[in-house]
Order: sequence, then structure tokens, then C-alpha cells
Amino acid sequence: MKPICTILLALSPSVHAADLMSTYRDALVQDPVFLAAKAQLAAALEKVPQGRSLLLPVVGLVANTTYNHFNTALTSPVPAALPLGGSGSYNSNGYTVSLSQPVFQMQSWIQLDEAHLQVAAAEAQYHASEQDLILRTGSAYFDVLLAQDNAELVQAQKAAISEQLQQAKLSFEVGTATITDTHEAQARFDLIAAQEIAVRSDLEIKKRALAVLTGKMPGGLASIDPKFEPGLPLPDDVDKWVAMALENNLDLESRRILEKIAEKEVDRRRAGHYPSIAIVASYGDNSSSGGMLVNVGTSTKSSAIGLQLNLPIYQGGSISSQAREAVANLEKAKDEAENAKRAAELNVRQAFLGVESGMAQVKALEQALLSSQSSLDSTKLGREVGVRTAVDVLNAQQQLYSAKRDLYKARYDYLVSELKLKAASGSLQLADLEAVNRALH
Repeated sequence: MKPICTILLALSPSVHAADLMSTYRDALVQDPVFLAAKAQLAAALEKVPQGRSLLLPVVGLVANTTYNHFNTALTSPVPAALPLGGSGSYNSNGYTVSLSQPVFQMQSWIQLDEAHLQVAAAEAQYHASEQDLILRTGSAYFDVLLAQDNAELVQAQKAAISEQLQQAKLSFEVGTATITDTHEAQARFDLIAAQEIAVRSDLEIKKRALAVLTGKMPGGLASIDPKFEPGLPLPDDVDKWVAMALENNLDLESRRILEKIAEKEVDRRRAGHYPSIAIVASYGDNSSSGGMLVNVGTSTKSSAIGLQLNLPIYQGGSISSQAREAVANLEKAKDEAENAKRAAELNVRQAFLGVESGMAQVKALEQALLSSQSSLDSTKLGREVGVRTAVDVLNAQQQLYSAKRDLYKARYDYLVSELKLKAASGSLQLADLEAVNRALH
């Protein structure tokens, strides 16, 4: 399966107003958390070449050139025919090429196995970061929509209360209502004015939170389709989702791989007691234009090849200590894998219940909204005929706007719960984000 980002980047840019898909596309190339995960994967991929290098030949070249000056005084008589003693200078030059090829080195083989597992763990973590980016983008996107809805509701509520306040003042002036209605309407107006400041501030914060992901402040965003109908998760069996999570959850997969790495590390540390064998070879060419005792030039070529055995006997107990440390880290990795398993099951059950209860809540709030609208209409009619007061109208209006706000939030929570369920089960893909995006218009 291709990475989500590879598929998404192949898509042509949308010509419509910013929706969930275009917002995710921006986050894909701008979110620093995801970009860091991408760089981390690139770094982890180098573990295999590094591990393989321990099994390949090592070739080295050492070269030198030296200027020498000497002044030798003879302390014993020598035949005059021998050119010994005196002073002079000469150059010496040389190079040596060496090669070492491991034949048996258990630690290196185990380290190469660890490198392959480290790459597998990094790939699982990277795919988890892809799913996390979908979740964070969806949550931030719907947070902005909810904040926008709240701001619009507060403005509409403020206009409605302002109208009630003017009616209350007029009714008091003509003597058809008491000052209490005016005070109540004024109190509601002042309260909603304070709420307006709060929701505007919250909207700005939510927009900036989305900008952290996309690198730019959002403009107009596609909102949820009023005709959107939530449904039950498929399959509608939480145990099947749990089984899927235990097999495919990316965090759990990563922890299981880390446990295998810890097992390999125990073997690698214990292999520190094993001998190692290598083929070693060298070739050297050294020359000199003179010497300190016999001032004549020389040229020497040498070559050697053989087997080298290295047997650790005692290193102060460090190998045994490192082995015990690796065993303790293995127990830690096992516990973390078990914790990831339990967390995966819990997250799946929570998300599944979130989808189920979210669907029921949306349907209940849709009915509550209809009832609240009917209640408001009846209350307004009752006030016109004198059986209801302005306070009753204000209360009915408050109930209507509360129902709208709760319905908006329930819809957004339902959509995010769907994404969370897919992510917890390890099955979240680009198609799931596209499905949620189709709920927008």
C-alpha cells in the first residue's frame, strides 16, 4: 500500500473553497511535526547500510614523507673505508595499504538484524504519524467550524435579544409591561455581549491552531452539509474492531518491533564474549635517500596476509554488565508492548462508543432542535395573546440556540470519532478522510 502522502500529493489541487482535503494537503507539506517524522524515517533508513558495513572489508591507506637531519659523532675508531658518522640530511617516504575482512563476527550479524528491525519500527512510526496528521487536521478543522458556528449563533442570539429588549422598553413606555421585563432583557443582552467577545477570541485561537498545521491562516472553510446523516460503524461489532486493532494498530506494531529489537540487543551484548576472526592483509612501500649511520639510500617493499583471532578474556566486567542492562531493557520493552496492546483495545472501544453514541446524539439533538423551534414559535404567539412574558420568549430563544450549538458539536464529534476509530484499528486511509470530506459542502 502506498503511503498516504504519496497518493495525496498526486492529486490535482482543488478549485473549490478550502475543504478538509485541501487543508490536509497544506498540512502535509507544512506541519513541522509530520515533517520531523519524515526526516526521522529518512535517518532510520541509513541504519541498514551502517549495519551492513560492519560485514564488509575495511581498506585503509597511510602515507608519509619526512625530512631528516642528523649529526653523528663516532666514539670508537672505525675503518676509514666505511662512510660512517658525520652530518647530513635525507628524505624518507612511504605508504602502507591495509585490508581487513571480517570472517566471523557474531555481534555484527546481530547488529545488521537489529538495523532491519529499526527500519521496520521507523516505518510503522511514520505511518502512524500520517494517521496522526489526519486526526489532528480533522480535529483542528472542525474546531474552527464549531467556533465559527458559535460566533454566528451568538450574533443571531444577540440580534434576537436586542429585538426583545427594544420591545420590552417600548411595552414599558406604553404601560403594557413591567420594568422587570426590560431589566431581564438588558441582563441577557449584556451577558450575550460578553459571550460574543469570548467566542470571537476562541475563534481566533482555533484558526491559529489550524494555521500551526497548514502554515497559513484559514479563510473560508466548507461547512457540514445540513443533510448529513450519521450511521453506525461498519462492522457494527466492537469485538471485530478490537481484533483488527490487535493486528494492525501502528503504535502496537511499533512496540512489538521494539521488543524484538530489545531481544536482539540481549543477544548482541552476550556475543561480546565470542571470538572474532578476520582476514588481514597489507602492502607497504618505503624508501629513504639516506640514513643516520650509513648514509646510503634504501627502498623496501613488503606484503603480508593472514588470519587474525580476537578473543575477549576479561574487560573489567563491562560485557556482562551490558548484557544485564539489555535484559532489563527487554523487560521494559515487553511491558511497553503490553501497555500499547491494552491502550489500543481501550481506544478502539472508546472510539466505537463515540461513533455509536454520536449517531444517537445527533438524531436526538435534531429532534430537540425541532421541538425548541416549535416551543419558541408557541411562546412568541403566547406573548402576543398575553399568556406569555418577554422572559419566556428569552428563555425559549436561549433553549433554541443551545440546541443548535449542541447539534453542531455532536456532528463534528461524530466525524472525528469515525477517524479515531479507524486510526485506533490501524485502518485509517486517505479514502476515510475523503469520505468525511463528502459530508461537507
